[in-house]
Amino acid sequence: MYALAYPLLAAVNILDSLLLIYMCIIIAVAIFSWVNPDPLNPLVRILRNVTEPVLEKLRPYVPLIGGLDLTPVVLIVAIVFVRNGILKVISTFAASLIH
Repeated sequence: MYALAYPLLAAVNILDSLLLIYMCIIIAVAIFSWVNPDPLNPLVRILRNVTEPVLEKLRPYVPLIGGLDLTPVVLIVAIVFVRNGILKVISTFAASLIH
């Protein structure tokens, strides 16, 4: 079972790290939306290009509250659920295959 456990643990760790990085990017984009930076700035364009496709798919389902777009918050909550719920279960399962 070692042949399945270690690659599974590696995949969980990689996915966990990528989700953490994506969550940080979402937070950065949300902060950028408050200060209204130059939209031609390459960093701003890259960060928005990375996050907008996912946020655009969620926006029809998340209502505006007081004119505030809470879509980034919903996406962050979903990422936290995946990281702390689903990935932890898979990681525990893979660790049980090793012992």
